[in-house]
Amino acid sequence: MKFEIERASLLKSLSHVQSVVERRNTIPILSNVLIEAAGGKVAMTATDLDMSIVESVAADVGQDGATTTPAQTLYDIVRKLPDGSQIELAEEADGRLLVRAGRSQFHLPCLDRQDFPITDEGDLPSRFDIDAPALRRLIQKTRFAVSTEETRYYLNGIYLHTAEVDGVAVLRAVATDGHRLAQVDMPLPDGAAGIPGVIVPRKVVNELFRLIEDLDGPIAVSLSDDKIRVEFGETVLSSKLIDGTFPDYQRVIPEGNDKVLSVTAKDLIEAIDRVATVSTEKSRAVKIAVEKAKAVLSANSAENASATEELSVEYDAESLEVGFNSKYLIDILNECEGENAQFWLADAVSPTIVRDGDDEGALYVLMPMRV
Repeated sequence: MKFEIERASLLKSLSHVQSVVERRNTIPILSNVLIEAAGGKVAMTATDLDMSIVESVAADVGQDGATTTPAQTLYDIVRKLPDGSQIELAEEADGRLLVRAGRSQFHLPCLDRQDFPITDEGDLPSRFDIDAPALRRLIQKTRFAVSTEETRYYLNGIYLHTAEVDGVAVLRAVATDGHRLAQVDMPLPDGAAGIPGVIVPRKVVNELFRLIEDLDGPIAVSLSDDKIRVEFGETVLSSKLIDGTFPDYQRVIPEGNDKVLSVTAKDLIEAIDRVATVSTEKSRAVKIAVEKAKAVLSANSAENASATEELSVEYDAESLEVGFNSKYLIDILNECEGENAQFWLADAVSPTIVRDGDDEGALYVLMPMRV
């Protein structure tokens, strides 16, 4: 194997694939990236056995071939080479990989490409196309609520499925950690009507969001009950799905909340952040006391510190006091793209619904705290 490639192209592809590689591996080959050169292209593959990414990039291929070499080391080398460098990669007689750019030379160990695991995706019967900005929105507005508690593994991802709103079919993403819930809808893409409800793992969600962060074109999504494949440009991400049943999340979305508080989201975020400064608790609990046209935020610490701040709001129901985890509340408010956020309240102990004033398809539920 021998090829030349421009540094920027190689660095971009390596940055995409190497992040899949786990830093601590008991299986040495999983620390490596598979490099396959043929037909004027170089394909790079990385996997952790559950997820894999393959990305192809154009190169001047002098000799077809394939090998595997440590992904992180190769990425670090390419990252530190000068901008505009032409990089040569070639297999050497002693089995190592030569990486040469200008006066710099590196010789990296290789492992047999035959030992590199290639995942069998099987049949993925459901397929639909979705625009990158729409998929980004689904992920961005829900991923903060994904649970990190490994014992509740079925909450460690985003639940992607179809639903109906006022008789209209939608594609819905839902995430919850038991304290807060994020639900985001979008018009159902063509071909998505029959998809199974699937739980996309947190690591896949984060990798996918990173890969499509600057993308504007269409993305092809293929699904089965236990696998997902996402394709765009020269990149293919494949993964196992979480084997579990997502809870009936609709049971925790309250229906009787009739007290509506409307507030400028940016002002509320800043006020919560200031007031919560005095709180030494991990939860940074903040109490919100609302009455007509006014909300008073307050926080206390065990060391007898306290803080209050008053905000002008739109509210004309009966007075109410409710406590929230300030971090959870700010996470939700940060996803509100509109100027105003609406709180649908019932009482001090019932779940609160938060809505984005400019996005009817986004709904959040936050459990209150005893303050």
